Amino acid sequence: MYDVAVIGAGPAGLTAAMYAGRYGLKTVFFESVPSQLAVVPNIENYPGFQGSGYELLEKMKEQASRFAEHKLETVEGLRKENNKFIVKTDSGEYEARAVIVASGGKHRELKVPGEREFVGRGVSYCATCDGHFFRGKKVLVIGGGNTALTDAIYLKEIGCDVSIVHRRDELRAEMALQNEIFRREIPVIWNSVVSKIEGKNKVERVILSDVVKNEEFSMDVDGVFIAVGMRPRTEIASGIGVERDSRGYIKVDRMQRTNVPGVFAAGDCCDNPLKQVVTACGDGAVAANSAFAYITSKS
Repeated sequence: MYDVAVIGAGPAGLTAAMYAGRYGLKTVFFESVPSQLAVVPNIENYPGFQGSGYELLEKMKEQASRFAEHKLETVEGLRKENNKFIVKTDSGEYEARAVIVASGGKHRELKVPGEREFVGRGVSYCATCDGHFFRGKKVLVIGGGNTALTDAIYLKEIGCDVSIVHRRDELRAEMALQNEIFRREIPVIWNSVVSKIEGKNKVERVILSDVVKNEEFSMDVDGVFIAVGMRPRTEIASGIGVERDSRGYIKVDRMQRTNVPGVFAAGDCCDNPLKQVVTACGDGAVAANSAFAYITSKS
C-alpha cells in the first residue's frame, strides 16, 4: 500500500513524486512512455538550467528517485475499491490512497516525409520553446486554430518572418486572434497542406500542396512550427469517472483536484492554459500538496 501513486514521469509527475515523498508520503511513480521533454533539443527558458530536454529530464528523475520509488511499468488500468485505488500495470497491481495523473500528452503530427527527421533541426511543436532560435529567419506555422495563430503572433513579435499555412479557406481561431493576425499583416497560405519537409542537415524548404488547384509548390524556409493540436493521454483516468473536456483534457480546479476525491492531475494532461516545463512542475507541486491534504484529512 502506497500513500500516493503518480502516473507519469515527465516534469509534472517527477515534481509531484518528489514533493509527495518529501511530505513523508510513501510514493511510487510509473514511467510508461517517454516524456515529450526527452526529445527537446535545447532548453533556454527553464530557470537555472540550459541544455537538452533529455538532460533536464534525467536530472529530475534522479532527484525524484531519492524520495519515491520508480517503476518502469506500463499502467494499463485504474480502479477504485472502497477507500483505495488500484493501479494495474503490465507487471502487477499496486494500491494507493491517492493518485496523481501526470500522463502528459503528445503533439499531433502531420505524418509527412521529413517531419520526424528534422525535429530539433527546424521542425518544432512549440513556438514558445524554440521561437528564439529563429529570430530574423523565415518560418511557417501550420494550423488554423487558436494555438497556431497565437504561435504566429508570438513569432512575429520576436522578429521572425512568419507565414501561416492552413488547409481551408477560413481560420478556425477566435475572431480576436484573426484580427490580430491581419492587423500584423501575417500572410496566410490558404487551402494548402504540407506534403514534404526537405533539407540536408536542417530544414531548408517545404513542399506544399494546394488542395483546390491540386498543385504542388515549394517554399524556402528555416523553420516549421506545427500547431495542429495535442492529444492528451487521459484514457486511464476516464475509466474511474474523471471528467474531461471535449478535447480529452482532464478538468481540474486551481488545486489540481479532479471531480473524483483522491484523484489529482498535473501537467499537459490537464486543461491548463500554458503547456511548458515550468508550469508542469508547478502543477505537480500543487497536486502533491493537495494529495497530502487529502490523505491527512482521512487519517
